[in-house]
Amino acid sequence: MELSEAVTRRRMTRNFSGRPLSPGTVDRMLEDALRAPSAGNTQGREFLVLEGTDLTSRYWSATTDEAWRGRSTRFGGLSRAPVIVLPFADPDAYVARYRENDKSLPGGSDVEWVVPYWLVDAAFATMTLLLGAADRGLGAAFLGNFRGEERLRAEFGVPERFRWLGAVLLGEAVEPDPPSRSAERPRRTLEDSLHRGRW
Repeated sequence: MELSEAVTRRRMTRNFSGRPLSPGTVDRMLEDALRAPSAGNTQGREFLVLEGTDLTSRYWSATTDEAWRGRSTRFGGLSRAPVIVLPFADPDAYVARYRENDKSLPGGSDVEWVVPYWLVDAAFATMTLLLGAADRGLGAAFLGNFRGEERLRAEFGVPERFRWLGAVLLGEAVEPDPPSRSAERPRRTLEDSLHRGRW
């Protein structure tokens, strides 16, 4: 598939069949994701893969509660995703990398991180994972981490230094999979978003 086709086809899936993915599929997708750009080639992004209901149900227990699951019209479809990938960023890796000789500032002072590259790099890798799903004809959804981070860390033994970005659900998409109400918002055009030479 051409990149432009994968970008166009990519959308957030909210209804999964629950059918397991073929062996090796997730590893190949994550190998691609780890090829995404990384500031200073630091590569301070890591993934926790939860495959199968024994593990994915622990994610849902940590990050939702019974009241939310009961009122959510999409939980049933989302919870059938056979794989959940949790992307994490390692800020300490970037601090250490930018103290190395080829990156350090004069006088040895630390970089002031106006933009936290660890989050940018983890987001690049996550987007590559989402595009990889579209390329393979798989459903995927990114969910933000709105609750349960400490419980999730404890449940899966995540070291404290890592910053959690959210969750990528992967699996076979099934119908009905009505789009989010957000999809009804008009897409901004190139003319709306592009400034040539000056704002």
